[in-house]
Amino acid sequence: MGLLGFIFGTKKRQVEDFLKNGAIILDVRTQREWDNGHIENAKHIPLDVLHNHVNELKQMNKPFVVCCESGIRSAKAAKYLNLNNIEATNGGGWVNLSKKL
Repeated sequence: MGLLGFIFGTKKRQVEDFLKNGAIILDVRTQREWDNGHIENAKHIPLDVLHNHVNELKQMNKPFVVCCESGIRSAKAAKYLNLNNIEATNGGGWVNLSKKL
């Protein structure tokens, strides 16, 4: 296994582990992007208002797999949630994530 396979394989296993532990899919795309398609039963909170929902997410007492269009915004969101003591991992782009479900 090459370095990229190791890195991305580790990420895939982490997402799978989160989902096995009852993680909630959190989509941080814009409303327009969400309206054009999303993962069924995902929670939608756009990245630009995520800071307003920290307490709400903490009260859910669940881990989160965060997704967006490509994985860039979801990486930022997962890092922000982790800094606020919320267990989260970057699930990457929502289309690829939906294929894993």
